[in-house]
Amino acid sequence: MTAPAGKTALIIGASRGLGYALAAEYLARGWQVTATVRGAGRTGLHDLARSSAGRLVVETVDITVPEQVAALHARLAQTTFDLLFVNAGVTNGPEETVADVSTDTFVRLMVTNALSPMRVVETLQDLLAPNGAIAVMSSGQGSVTNNDKGGFEVYRASKSALNQLMRSFAARHADDPHTLLLMAPGWVQTDLGGPAARLTIGQSIPGVVDTIEAQAGKGGLQYLDYQGQTVRW
Repeated sequence: MTAPAGKTALIIGASRGLGYALAAEYLARGWQVTATVRGAGRTGLHDLARSSAGRLVVETVDITVPEQVAALHARLAQTTFDLLFVNAGVTNGPEETVADVSTDTFVRLMVTNALSPMRVVETLQDLLAPNGAIAVMSSGQGSVTNNDKGGFEVYRASKSALNQLMRSFAARHADDPHTLLLMAPGWVQTDLGGPAARLTIGQSIPGVVDTIEAQAGKGGLQYLDYQGQTVRW
């Protein structure tokens, strides 16, 4: 699937892993991409930008710092995007539960995985074209209904919180034509997913992008996996 000329994407959190792969995939499909990194150091995304003939612009923002998100909005205020994709995620030990997790770790996961992505959505939503899409990287582990094995307890809770906040956002913007998507990429071989994960990035991310493209212009909120299947809340 190749995007029509002029399509633009803003990908938040693209220095490595799934975010980097998203930026590369949209470039390969002919999009103009603005993608962000958190720090000042050089990353693979900068190298990708050098070979993109100007179609990839790298911005810097730490989404846990609201002032930096506001500054990013100011820098991009004259740009209109067809897609805003917010990719953020940290995890804790798979066996660590609320019985033994530290308050600092709990807060870090909730702020990074739930609060900060939604602050980005709230702040940057007006940069979208009227028929544009907002996608947020969730996880199948954010499903309350499907949680019959436990594990990654606090990570699951943070992604469930993200899903609930996105649902509240959708309710507050019921008349807004934008398409809203919570994306579950599957268990992917990244720094977060680990080497034992079932999927490679190359198996997951093209499906994520295909799913977003298939939902373009439909409006409303959906919780979907990388194959376009609905994930149970």
